[in-house]
Amino acid sequence: MRNINSPSLTLSRDALRDGMTNAGWPPSLIADAELAMVELIVNAWRHGETTSPVILIDHRVDTLRVAVSDRSPLLPNLGPHALLSETGRGLQLVAGLSHRWGVDPQHLGKTVWFELRQDGAA
Repeated sequence: MRNINSPSLTLSRDALRDGMTNAGWPPSLIADAELAMVELIVNAWRHGETTSPVILIDHRVDTLRVAVSDRSPLLPNLGPHALLSETGRGLQLVAGLSHRWGVDPQHLGKTVWFELRQDGAA
């Protein structure tokens, strides 16, 4: 049985990929953006108490910003994790794939975002 309240990762990835492809982004950065976005969406489901997070994809001339909002006021923790832990490395992955990332507390919950630059500048 399919949960119709959960956003589709496939639709989100397709929208991101189509927009970046149409804007002329290289495949390697498109793959990085897809992986980072999926990580933020899964974090919103798993840790953000949100079955349908709000996803904003903003294309600028040479910068992509993806933001995922959830209902939890708890800010993400980028701290160290046990070597054999099965969770806890997602934000390290986002940080490694993106040029910068952050979190903005909201009145209800938070927005976690990342940016990629097409020209390679930080």
